[in-house]
Amino acid sequence: MERRRHQRVRVSLIGRYMLNDRREFPCQTIDMSPGGLSMHAPVKGNVGERVVVYLDQIGRVEGVISRHFETGFALSMSVPPLKREKLADQLTWLANRHALGMKEDRRHERIEPLHKRTTLHLTDGRELLVKLIDISLSGASMQVDYRAPIGTPVTIGETPARIVRVFDGGVAVEFVRYFEEDAFNERTKL
Repeated sequence: MERRRHQRVRVSLIGRYMLNDRREFPCQTIDMSPGGLSMHAPVKGNVGERVVVYLDQIGRVEGVISRHFETGFALSMSVPPLKREKLADQLTWLANRHALGMKEDRRHERIEPLHKRTTLHLTDGRELLVKLIDISLSGASMQVDYRAPIGTPVTIGETPARIVRVFDGGVAVEFVRYFEEDAFNERTKL
């Protein structure tokens, strides 16, 4: 039986969160409402612990950890009425932008690379063959049968990166150092 006061919408936003001890970690939302959110998080904190979250396109939200699950936790938020209204509008826009034919709000334009096959090097020494879906000055997404927590360091080809998003059939990474615009095109090898 659904016990939530607000309906959650599936929205995948990248961000960072800070636990009570002031340690910060990367995160990715799974779903969200004006009253709560669930997110992939490498360190879970304690149930009842206060957490501050900074999300791309949303900004700062805070709440307390209400429950854990395998890859993260759920956060219960207490939001003032005016901010709750604004948050509801933002979530409605984010949930419907694809249906309205709007482009994703990304930092850098994604392009399809000519060299699609490369290797994902893991910190434990394993190497996985991957197929690049797209690349940009700041990151890449790829098809690979590998799931890891957000923030996991990897090397794609020869380019150091960290995992920022996990999706069915692959992962997305953000490069440690961005490519220079004048040296970047569809022929760029990672």
